Amino acid sequence: MAETPDKESKTEEATPRRIEDAIKKGNTPVSREIAQFASILAIAACVPIVAHAFGAKLLSSLMALIERPYDFRINVGADAVLLLATVGSAATAVLTLPLMVLMIFGVAVSVLQNPLRMVGQRIKPEFSRLSPAKGLTRIFGAQGRVEFLKSCFKLAILSGCAIAFLLNYKMDLVNAILLEPAALPQALAGQMLNVLIAVGLSLAGIVGADLVWSRIKWRMDLRMSKQEVKDEHRQNDGDPLLKARRLSLARDRSRRRMLSSVPKATLVIANPTHYAVALRYISGDSGAPVVVAKGLDNIALKIREIAEANEIPVIEDKALARSLYAAVSLDRPIPPEFYKAVAEIILYLMSRNAAQAAPLPRGA
Repeated sequence: MAETPDKESKTEEATPRRIEDAIKKGNTPVSREIAQFASILAIAACVPIVAHAFGAKLLSSLMALIERPYDFRINVGADAVLLLATVGSAATAVLTLPLMVLMIFGVAVSVLQNPLRMVGQRIKPEFSRLSPAKGLTRIFGAQGRVEFLKSCFKLAILSGCAIAFLLNYKMDLVNAILLEPAALPQALAGQMLNVLIAVGLSLAGIVGADLVWSRIKWRMDLRMSKQEVKDEHRQNDGDPLLKARRLSLARDRSRRRMLSSVPKATLVIANPTHYAVALRYISGDSGAPVVVAKGLDNIALKIREIAEANEIPVIEDKALARSLYAAVSLDRPIPPEFYKAVAEIILYLMSRNAAQAAPLPRGA
């Protein structure tokens, strides 16, 4: 009863971090049906080769045993070992290729579904898997019901193929007794290949459905509750209070650096209290004036205070101050549309400074 509300609460799709963590732990979508389908394809690919290339060789190796079994007397243990070695070596020569092809197909199917990765957690023993309650849950749960339906469908397919094979080839199977031993593998190979092809085509639909279902089920199992999503965002972004504190400290450091640049300014353009923009211009430099500081309200008043303390001229121009504040970032030159207005102010200041620096007339 405790699991139902928990599953019902998991309404949110898995986040990228949740998916990445699951893959790192080896929790990936895997279709078992496609592995079995690959085994059928591997056997179908090996049947003609084994029948033609190795069937005759196997018969010739075992011909003496088939025709004169009484020549192989088993009196002591060494005789039994010799007989098993003879039969085993002949069978190994035939089965080596099919086994290798089965292994290659199995690995290829696994790699195509998911890239190979070493996951130590998957081989670590977990005693929770021995729990009878969890075992019953897996058997009678949604996944267990799906597996049961797939097994019934496969059983029906295999039974139908077996019945069709016996009905269609019953006379061929009876007549196979009359064939020469050398011709028997090739005759049986053609019939076996037909059965494998029929089974493979019949299972193709369930393989495709299982491939899609395995990914859907994997996504459903990784779903998260709204609280889990919030917790993950909090872990990624950090505590909101600490984050706000860090942002505040960063703004303070940036503000202090900006205010420390005000004494280097050439002039400050401001309205009475709300806006202030400090510009630096070097006479003879081909570049445009650069904004070294700007601010609103209290910061604007602080810029004016520092400028006045360092005898930097403050020009009050409400429209120009607002426009410069909105259009220009810190440490960036002013755009061309402000050249004329700022140039007039700079020329005015230069002429005023020149007038103040001019010597007084004699006798004044």
